[in-house]
Amino acid sequence: MKSDLDALMKAAELDAILVLGSAEANPAMYYFTGGGHITDAALFKKWGQPAVLYCNAMEREEAAKSGLAVKPIQTGVIEVLAKSPRPIFEEQGLTTGRVELYGMVGAGDLVCILNALHEAFPELEVVGEPKDDSILLRAMETKDEDEVRRIRHMGQVTTEVVGMVAKYLTSREVRDDEVLLREDGTPLTIDDVKGKIALWLAERGAMDVEGTIFAIGRDAGVPHSSGTPTDLMRLGQTIVFDIFPAEAGGGYYYDFTRTWSLGYATPEAQKLYDEVKEVYNKVSENLDLNVPFKEYQKLVSDEFHKNGHDTPIHTEGVLEHGYVHSLGHGVGLNIHERPFSRHTTPDDNILKAGVVVTVEPGLYYPEKNMGARIEDTYWVRPDGKMEILAEYPYDFVLPMKKWKRKKK
Repeated sequence: MKSDLDALMKAAELDAILVLGSAEANPAMYYFTGGGHITDAALFKKWGQPAVLYCNAMEREEAAKSGLAVKPIQTGVIEVLAKSPRPIFEEQGLTTGRVELYGMVGAGDLVCILNALHEAFPELEVVGEPKDDSILLRAMETKDEDEVRRIRHMGQVTTEVVGMVAKYLTSREVRDDEVLLREDGTPLTIDDVKGKIALWLAERGAMDVEGTIFAIGRDAGVPHSSGTPTDLMRLGQTIVFDIFPAEAGGGYYYDFTRTWSLGYATPEAQKLYDEVKEVYNKVSENLDLNVPFKEYQKLVSDEFHKNGHDTPIHTEGVLEHGYVHSLGHGVGLNIHERPFSRHTTPDDNILKAGVVVTVEPGLYYPEKNMGARIEDTYWVRPDGKMEILAEYPYDFVLPMKKWKRKKK
C-alpha cells in the first residue's frame, strides 16, 4: 500500500521517486494521481514527504483533482526536463542522492532527460529496477479497501459481459456444417464476437486495453493467441475466452477466463477440460495465508505431470503443449504484478493479506486443435480467507437454443 512506500524507499536508500508521463494508461502515475486528463507531468515523491506534481499550466485544474500539491509551468514538463531540468530539481532539493525513475515517456525524451540530469547534477544518481520487483510494485502489491472495491466492480462488469457473450452465442442459428450465423445469415466470426465484447465493455465504463483473448480450435491451444479474426464460430470446438478489461482511463484491471464448447464437446476435449477443472479445484481448496505463491505452481505441475502432461518444472526447453505457463499473478493497475508464481520466483512473493491474485491452470494442445484454461481472481482478505471477487459458472458445454444434434 502507499503507506508502505517510505519504508520501502528507506530500505532501498532512495531519496526520491520521479514519475514521468501522463496520468492515463500509466500505472505509476495513476497510482499517485488517481488518473485524470493530465497528459504531460512529472511527479516527485521524496522520502518522508508528500508527492508534488508538476504539470502544464493548461491542465492545472485537472491536476488539482488529484489532491496533490500542484506546480504548473507554462510549457510542457517533459520538454523542460529534457532541456533544462536544473530549476525544477533545485526547487525540489534534489541535486545529489538517489532518485528512482518510473513512468512512460518516449525513448528519445527519456535519453534527453537522463543526459541533461547527468550534465546538470553529476552527483545525482538516477536508478531503475526491473518492473517485476520494483519499489513501487512492492507498494502496489497489497490493496486497500477502495482498490479492492474497484477491482471487484471490474469483476462484476467482466462477468456480466461474459454472460452476455454466452447468451448471444447460444442464441445463434446454426448451419448444417455447424457454423454459427449472424443476424443477417452470414457466418459469425471471431472478429464479430470481439466487436460486441468491446462495445459491451465500453457501455459499462471499461476498456479492452490489451486485447481480449477469444480463440477457437487450434488457437485455443496456444495460450496467448488472441484468436484469428476471420475464424468462424463452430460447434464442438474449444473456445478459450480470457478477458482482462480495465477501468476507462487506465485504472484497475480484472482477469478472468472460461473455456467453452458450443453445442457439444468431443470426448478428448471433455477429458482435457475435466483435468483442468480438477486441478483448479485442488488449488482453490488449498490456498493458504502467507504461503509462497510458487508452492501452488509446484502443486499444479505435479498434478498435471502425473496425468502425462509436460510442465515447466518437469520438462526442459521451450514448451509447446501441456501446461506451459505459471499458475497466476497479482492484479491491480497492471494486469501482471506481484506476487508472481513462477517456480523460480523469490520466496517473498507470498499470499499475504491484501493481495489480489489470479488462479489460472490450463492445458494446451495446438496439434489437437484444443486448449482449456479456467481463471478466477482472488482477494486475500484481512482475515486470511480467500475470496473470488466475481463468481461465474464453470459450464464447459453451452447448449445451443436453436440447434439439435443430428442422430448418426
